[in-house]
Amino acid sequence: MSTDTPGIDPLEALRAPRDPACDVFLTGPVFLDIIFTGLDSAPVRGTESWARGMGSSPGGVANMATALARLGLHTSLAAAFGDDHYGEYCWDALEQGEGIDLSMSHTVPGWHSPVTVSMAYEGERTMVSHGHEAPAPAPVDGTGSRAGATGTGTSTGTTGNGTSTGAAAPVFPQCPPRARAAIASLAPGRSEPWVATAARDGALVFGDVGWDETGRWDLDALPDLAHCEAFLPNAEEAMRYTRTDCPRAAAHALAERVPLAVVTLGAEGAYAVDGRTGTAAAVPAIEVEALDPTGAGDVFVAGFVTGTLADWPLADRLAFAGLTAALSVQEFGGSLSAPGWAEIAAWWQLIRTCDRQDPAALERYAFLDDLLPATARAWPLRRAVPTIGFRQ
Repeated sequence: MSTDTPGIDPLEALRAPRDPACDVFLTGPVFLDIIFTGLDSAPVRGTESWARGMGSSPGGVANMATALARLGLHTSLAAAFGDDHYGEYCWDALEQGEGIDLSMSHTVPGWHSPVTVSMAYEGERTMVSHGHEAPAPAPVDGTGSRAGATGTGTSTGTTGNGTSTGAAAPVFPQCPPRARAAIASLAPGRSEPWVATAARDGALVFGDVGWDETGRWDLDALPDLAHCEAFLPNAEEAMRYTRTDCPRAAAHALAERVPLAVVTLGAEGAYAVDGRTGTAAAVPAIEVEALDPTGAGDVFVAGFVTGTLADWPLADRLAFAGLTAALSVQEFGGSLSAPGWAEIAAWWQLIRTCDRQDPAALERYAFLDDLLPATARAWPLRRAVPTIGFRQ
């Protein structure tokens, strides 16, 4: 990440003295992601493949936490960390490198960090993960140190690509910090008490979801959906949950269950419906050269949360979320590919100088003028790469 990112606070005009110190709270498993890049094709069974580059970065819920922090939101993460070198690296990268509040996280003695190996090729990736469920934490020591613990109980979580995993489940706090928003990973048959607590304390809860391995696709099996301000499935998930054959119809059906239904459409963009007002918005995707889609869905959610907390119009929120996701897939790695305001400003400056731009497309992002500095660094803007990553 560049060190001269503009200090933009998207919520500056809305902040008041009695507001919660935390903008967004989230919890989930943190993986060490090891990324192999520069592969010409998918690995072939029985052969050895050589990658021209590799690196590592925090993954899992760290993808979304990093994306939120880089957009200027005060982010608090509750997660279990191993006491191995992987865990120390992930902790330091998130707390010192990204400024994420880890006071509700804890280190588990003798527990090794979960690991995901990701192989990026042809704009796609293949992932292999390993980990064990984190044991229940020790009692809170009151110091806020890594050895401290918050809450009890464990649960399954999701990796950064939305794939369900039974390993490395986080310890969910019973009493989350008061926050403007919280992000919950919904799963069939699972209810987390902290979600209801967060909603009761005034947080807007954004529900993310993964593939339903049970095959039931029953919205009533997602009890925490009742506490959600917004639900953000992809098109296939939305259609299966609503028994519809059209993503837009699915979004309207979901808007009868939650105030905001947001359906991501991949290369076709996103569609959203405000169930309170009946307002609908559709934004096409931005065409980019995709190098690694890892974490793009998490970045999209972070962008949408940012726009919602900033009280932007629905179409602007969708456009911003799609833009941040598009910028993220142009870099390798999950959390380290998340863009900040410097990248957004550089893109906006570049795109307005390109020939033959569709005026309507430019107008879609005109709201950025009120957010970004008048001048920005030239594109392309070099971002951080995984620890020992190469792009050749």
